[in-house]
Amino acid sequence: MSDIGQGLESLGEITGRPPGTGTEHIAIERERKVDKFGRAYATGKRKNAIARVWVKPGKGKITINGKESDAYFARPVLRMMINQPFKITNREGEFDVFCTVVGSGLSGQAGAVRHGISKALCDYEPALRPPLKHAGFLTRDSRVVERKKYGRKKARRSFQFSKR
Repeated sequence: MSDIGQGLESLGEITGRPPGTGTEHIAIERERKVDKFGRAYATGKRKNAIARVWVKPGKGKITINGKESDAYFARPVLRMMINQPFKITNREGEFDVFCTVVGSGLSGQAGAVRHGISKALCDYEPALRPPLKHAGFLTRDSRVVERKKYGRKKARRSFQFSKR
């Protein structure tokens, strides 16, 4: 029995911490990830949409598939969605965004772009991670359309029942 107790004490000496203090959360220091052009890259996903996003310092210009964000996302709700990461981090008008997005509809694409912008901002400036994480922008929304089942009209809707 004394060998086990002795082993735990020596483990504390090796790690530099007293025994029983290994349960604290250790903050991981994240490093900045940018390419040779000073851009941060990330991939965002939502429903069946996939967005490839590049973020770099600029004047706040957002280009999606070669079009301005106002032209691509005509609905104000979708434009507001893709600007949320900048609003939460108080970085409005500080970054230019270039992205390509494929798949799904406009709503899914806007969600994918927001997810990609959030991840790219974290790579460019790791200090922005806590507010984005707290807002839930770094979590991939895994909800997708339920598949259609055989013998049914849609995923759950049955054909109309006729008694006679």
